[in-house]
Amino acid sequence: MIAKEDILELLKSTESYRVERTISTGNMDKFCEAICAFANDMPGSRKNGYLIIGAKDDGSIAGMEVDDALLKKIAGIRSDGNILPLPAMSVERFSFPEGDLLVAEVRPSDLPPVRYRGRVFIRVGPRRDIATEAEERILAERRCSFMATFDATPCLNAKLEDLDIDYIKTRYLPMVFDEETLADDKRDIKEQLASIHLYDRDNNSPTYAGIILFGINPKYFLLGDYVQFVRFAGRDKGGDILNERQFAGPLYKMLPTLESFVKDAIITQRPVPESLFRERTVWNYPEGAIRELVMNACMHRDYQANMPIRLYQFDDYIEVMNAGGLYGEARPENFPSVNDYRNPLVAEAMRVMKYVNKFNRGVTRVQEMLKDNGNPPAEFDVNTITAFRVNIHATKESDLSKSTSQPLSQPLSQPLSQSIEEKIVEFCKEPRSGAEIAAYCGFKDVKNFRERYLTPLLGTRIQMTIPDKPTSRFQKYITK
Repeated sequence: MIAKEDILELLKSTESYRVERTISTGNMDKFCEAICAFANDMPGSRKNGYLIIGAKDDGSIAGMEVDDALLKKIAGIRSDGNILPLPAMSVERFSFPEGDLLVAEVRPSDLPPVRYRGRVFIRVGPRRDIATEAEERILAERRCSFMATFDATPCLNAKLEDLDIDYIKTRYLPMVFDEETLADDKRDIKEQLASIHLYDRDNNSPTYAGIILFGINPKYFLLGDYVQFVRFAGRDKGGDILNERQFAGPLYKMLPTLESFVKDAIITQRPVPESLFRERTVWNYPEGAIRELVMNACMHRDYQANMPIRLYQFDDYIEVMNAGGLYGEARPENFPSVNDYRNPLVAEAMRVMKYVNKFNRGVTRVQEMLKDNGNPPAEFDVNTITAFRVNIHATKESDLSKSTSQPLSQPLSQPLSQSIEEKIVEFCKEPRSGAEIAAYCGFKDVKNFRERYLTPLLGTRIQMTIPDKPTSRFQKYITK
């Protein structure tokens, strides 16, 4: 509430859009309209508005007495239900030698437009009026901009010390800003973090995005912020538990740990005979698909929920489930072509750290990788309001002969039983690009194909044509 010494200055204020003076004590409609107009803050100043009862238009004190009945009547405006959404306001009586003043201090609403009995009142300079359609539209658009997502809100009981500042300074900020910009930035760490929405200056605390991404112990503030892995025997949760692990901590630590675990503990491979003298390797799941789904669960989950991300493995399928169903513009009828972000700050940081790309191709890529590996399509359950679930089925012996790794354009003279390794070696007798090799072997995901098939052959059966620049766009591969 405004201090008494500031009242006299306010009476003479030239900011007429913030102050309404009156000597009337009985015109409740006038008072309610004024409070509604201050709450709408049409000028967008984000400054409090003041209804001052007991002051004349010239700013002088009228000499009236404010009793408890008037104080209660004005204070009751806040919750009588005529002004919606309910205004944030406080009412106080101030006594001066010249008389009393009743001051109602009104904060600008974060949810405009505010209506009094169905009508939107605004202030245009010193004048109070009903908003036009265009003005209502401006207020409605402002409402959307004020509605911060959960990850942008301050974690009020956290301090700067609850963040891993050393990692942020030495590793993350150099990913966000170029070297020259960082060198010229003389602001303190709080200002730097606030510029990327990881710290809230008004409340002097990290945002939830800061805690989720770089917190020392995020689970202290968000009880459900961890991933629960369980390996069940059989095909349902009634089976014995063969393995169980929890992954907790800030995302910058947890995500690489999850990547390694998926690769080492979930993904298995086995040789499958194709002919009397040949065999090929079959994976139960494509590593890239499981990784993509786990990363998406961490990015899109509802961090206010106490339910952890579930990564459950059964004999022939994996279930990934996170709290929070489809969000925003994403709905069952337009999934997966339309995407939206429940945690845009977390999503952007994961993009910066190269765990996701935010191209809205995650589901498509997952289905492509599963198809390339011979798995059935993933099953997405998008009709549950409070959760998002996907099941991924393992490859089956009956599906091995239908593997899509056999290209449609394969020459008839090439043996159908030839392994992918032999195909690569044969095809690379002339220099070939990674994309050419992947297409020849029937794979659409070049990155996944390169990691799974090309890299293990480097130095043994094939070699790069530009070994000093392994990431060159002109890079090709040739048989040794």
